[in-house]
Formats: sequence, structure tokens, C-alpha cells
Amino acid sequence: MTTPIETTAAAADEPGAQAPGVPAPRIEGRSLGRIAWTRFKRDKAAVAGGIVVILLILLAVLAKPIESWFGLSPDALHQDLLDADLGGLPTGSFGGMSGSHLLGVDPLQGRDLLSRIIEGSWVSLLVAFGATVLSNTIGTVLGVVAGYYGGWVDAVISRVMDTFLAFPLLLFAISISASLQGGAFGLHGLPLHLTVLIFVIGFFNWPYMGRIVRGQTLSLREREFVDAARSLGARGPFILFKELLPNLVGPILVYSTLLIPTNILFEAGLSFLGVGIQPPQASWGGMLNDAIKYYQVDPEYMVVPGLAIFVTVLAFNLLGDGLRDALDPRSN
Repeated sequence: MTTPIETTAAAADEPGAQAPGVPAPRIEGRSLGRIAWTRFKRDKAAVAGGIVVILLILLAVLAKPIESWFGLSPDALHQDLLDADLGGLPTGSFGGMSGSHLLGVDPLQGRDLLSRIIEGSWVSLLVAFGATVLSNTIGTVLGVVAGYYGGWVDAVISRVMDTFLAFPLLLFAISISASLQGGAFGLHGLPLHLTVLIFVIGFFNWPYMGRIVRGQTLSLREREFVDAARSLGARGPFILFKELLPNLVGPILVYSTLLIPTNILFEAGLSFLGVGIQPPQASWGGMLNDAIKYYQVDPEYMVVPGLAIFVTVLAFNLLGDGLRDALDPRSN
């Protein structure tokens, strides 16, 4: 027969048992942000994509300082590295790769490819981010208004979305970019090209975001917190921007990370066709266009900008997929 003291001692020795007189440990709840971050960290591919995206953004932001630190110049000509007997092709193997020119030089002019890739990075990311911000702003505002008010407001905005989606965007972008090459709105040169690309890509892509936000708003407007806000006398604008928009941050963030690589490809495509960023400014699409004539004799000249586009787009897609899974409350 055990005594009360022996029973208490035995209970204290059991795993997970709480000793008498010792307060129970406090159970801490996890916020939605911490839960999403935990899920995101489990996805190694998404983490790798996020790291590459951060490095690309740093590379684009610090493009000019990096070029000055390492003595790189995207427009410096190195004619001594070209072989005149071969029609101006780089001397040496793999497009003239060396310790001074890690990615080689381009034919005919001998410009360092690494410096031109770095110079083209900020152009691609600036256009992609600018167009994404523009399309997200328009699409979010019109989508949440259409989803919340419904009725004729929803019908009008939805028909506008259908009209924009019916536009042949590529042909329209080519015609606008080509017609404004000489200057417009007091802008010339690179500022004009950047502005036109951001406007064309962003303004005609907003219906995709608008449809996503409208669909999410249709389900959120019937939730209890919206009914509670109405019962307290909240008006439409307050509910739109204080109640609905905070709950749409997740879908907007995920779609933005998936829209950015699409915009990068669009900018590269326009530059490849000659209606985007114009020389002498370096751009990845323009470099691919220049490499067409040399892909058989100098394939490295085409591989370098193509690989830069591929890695950038892949990194953003991996990050977007990881964020979508992390922010989905139905995922494990």
C-alpha cells in the first residue's frame, strides 16, 4: 500500500507530469504570419527561389556601384579581344571567357557580357515591378469594388475586363512602343522607353488581378466580420479598405510574385523585337536579338542572356508557388 507522499513522487516522475506548486507553462498561440513562415521554410525550392530573388534585386539596385567597384563598363569596347580574321569573333574559347571577362565579350564590339547582364538586370526588374504595381493597383481597386457592390457596378466593370482581355496585347504594345520612339510627353531616350513599357504592360494586364480580387471579394463580403461592420454603421469605403483589403493581401502577394516573371518575359520579348529598350542601353531581350546572327559560331553569346532570363523567371515562379502554399490555410 502506497502512501500519499509516494504517490505524489511517482506522479512527478512521470513524463509530462507537472510537479506540485509549479505553475503550468504558458501555451503561446501562433499568428497567421508565423504559421505561414513555418510552412514556407519547409519548402526548400521556394526558399532557394526567394534567396535568388533577393540576390537579383540587390544586383539590380547596386548595379552601378558594382560596376564601379569591379571596374566594369557595359559600353567599353575591347577590340583587342576580337579576331579580325574570324569576322570580329572573340578570341579564345567560350566567347572569350577569361579572368578579366568571366562571361566573355560580345562579337564585333568586344563589350563585357557580365557588365551588360548586370546593367540589363535593373532594366528588367524595374519594368516588371513597375508594371506589376500599376496593374495590381488598378485591378485591386476595381475588383474589390465590383465584388462588393455587385449589380450594375459589377456588370460594367466585368465587361470592361472582358474588353481589355480581348485586346491583342502584343500587337498593341508593339504599335504603341514603335509610334513613341521619337519622344512623347516631354520624355526622350531611356526614360521614355521605360515609361512606355511600364504603362503598356501594366495598364493592359490589370484585368487578371481584377478577376482574382473580384472572386475573393464575392466570398468575403458574406462573412461575419463584414456583417458586423455594417451593423456598427460602417459605410462602403470603410468596409472596402479597412475590412476587405487586409484579407486580400495574401492572394495579391502570391499573384504579384507570379506576375513579375510574366512581365519580365514580356519586356524581354518587346526588346527582342526591337520596340522595347533601345541601344546603347543593355537589355536581356536586346542581347538575345543581337546574338541571333552568331548563335552558330558563338553560342555562348546567346546562352548568357537566355540563362539570365531563365534563372530569374524560375526563381520568381518558385517563390510564388511557395508563398501560395504557405498562405493557403487548407495546406498541411
